[in-house]
Amino acid sequence: MEEISKVQRNYHGDIISFQTSSGRIISYRKAVLEASEGLIQGVTLNENEWGESELTSLSLSDNDFHDYPNIF
Repeated sequence: MEEISKVQRNYHGDIISFQTSSGRIISYRKAVLEASEGLIQGVTLNENEWGESELTSLSLSDNDFHDYPNIF
């Protein structure tokens, strides 16, 4: 099973893509879909104030991916 290993952010600081432990680079939406299907571990899905699913890390030190390295 894959895990999130790196992130890519836009100029606003929002995460737009992830790199998985196998090296795949996937969009945020694709990561949400795969997490909901149980294909990505180490994350959880939460509903935000607009009713959309968003990912958070299960890492105790960083549940918003701040400590994750950048893809590029």
